[in-house]
Amino acid sequence: MNEKIVIELNTKIPFNNNVDFCVGTGRLGLALTEEYLSELKFVQDEIGFKYIRGHGLFSDDVAIYHEYEEDGVKKVEYNYTYLDRIFDKFIELNIRPYLELGFMPYEMASGTQTVFYWKGNTTPPKDYKLWTDMVIALLKHLRGRYGEEVLEWPIEVWNEPNLPGFWYKADMQEYFKLFKETFNAIKTYDSRFKVGGPAICGVKDAEWIQGFLEFCKAEGLTPDNITRHHYTVEFPERVGHYDYHKLEDSEMRFDNLQSTRDIVDSFEEYKGTPIHITEFSTSYTPKGVIHDTNLNAAYLAEQLSRIGDMNEAYSYWTFGDVFEEQGVPDSLFHGGFGMVAAGNIPKPAFWTFSFYKQLKNFGSECVFRDKTSVIVKSEKGYAGILWNIQSDAYTRDIELPVEANKDGFTFITKTVDEECCNPLKLWHDLGEPAYPVKEETELIKSAAYPLVQSAVVNTANDKAELSISVKKNGVVYFELSHRTFTPDRGYDYERALKA
Repeated sequence: MNEKIVIELNTKIPFNNNVDFCVGTGRLGLALTEEYLSELKFVQDEIGFKYIRGHGLFSDDVAIYHEYEEDGVKKVEYNYTYLDRIFDKFIELNIRPYLELGFMPYEMASGTQTVFYWKGNTTPPKDYKLWTDMVIALLKHLRGRYGEEVLEWPIEVWNEPNLPGFWYKADMQEYFKLFKETFNAIKTYDSRFKVGGPAICGVKDAEWIQGFLEFCKAEGLTPDNITRHHYTVEFPERVGHYDYHKLEDSEMRFDNLQSTRDIVDSFEEYKGTPIHITEFSTSYTPKGVIHDTNLNAAYLAEQLSRIGDMNEAYSYWTFGDVFEEQGVPDSLFHGGFGMVAAGNIPKPAFWTFSFYKQLKNFGSECVFRDKTSVIVKSEKGYAGILWNIQSDAYTRDIELPVEANKDGFTFITKTVDEECCNPLKLWHDLGEPAYPVKEETELIKSAAYPLVQSAVVNTANDKAELSISVKKNGVVYFELSHRTFTPDRGYDYERALKA
């Protein structure tokens, strides 16, 4: 690919870059561990997400719900000791909860079905009044502790009820009842809370979205947002501990997202209702080896360039590798969901998200977008991201309209590819130590950062000419900004290089 990108003056392209809205996490109880908080701080310092969403808010390791008997009467009490510790830390790290309401406390559950290594109960409540009382008590507690900002924290009812492992028998009507009872209870308490669902994953997604909206219409419910998930791989082959996937065609996956938008907009009552992708990634398993690769970073770069076209918000699953759905991880690089590995080693995909956040901070006016690039403009100049999914290396020339600047322009590139930012390869070359010692961890981490390069670009005829090479499975971020040259007395850069 060598076609030239020519940006015309006053070009404006629609582009919703909401990359920092939300990020996923392992179950909330893991936030009580030191490694978890270290990884989250690392992510927040570099990227800075607004919300964090995870399972297990009402699971027994967080220990909110308790029943006891007094004078022959069964009573209920709530314990927020662990929850406060978790949420206090989130807020200290400048991130707020996206409240996923689930799973079922053991004492409240109607059955014994569980999911995951940590046994989250996935059956309906034995009494819906107990459930809604617990939800409202939680919201009251949060408002008392954190103030009225809690009204802005999004709420999602359950997780993936269209899968039988996550909701007993994937019973659609029973889930609709759960949503109705929860929605009405919250809105009765305070209608300003934003409540969404049905939080489905791929299986029968059109049937569930259609059925959910038909139910809401019949019951007079107006969800504040529609939630679903988005993964982009075929069914894996399991070898030993690991899952090997083939990526699905990106156009097919975008068409699937658009189909949800079309269903929602087909209802006059719900047309334009925001859609939140509350989980997305490539592989949907925590053993998906693709997660640790440069290919993952390049594929996600295209996803992030277009996922906002039909969705107001989207949340990557997950920020870090402290995660136990299928048990405690067996090795440093184990295909974990996280964009950060143990020891705060950023994976290539971490930089894809960092680059999109830098793009958002640089400027919100998009001037170019295609299948391998996106470019924005601000008063500072231009910034962009280019990517290459499994193709031979290519170079793209870019012509940008600029006003002449006597000191020229500073041209910065940050490159992540298999040659210059590939901690997985270094780990492999070291012998794939499952539990690397401190020195090995630091060495691997040193190979996990982008290659930063710079140049001074001078202009002619009010145009700047750039040339950017992108290697296989590479992602390149660039900035072209106005340069102000302020040398100190007697300092000569060119002469210094000859000394």
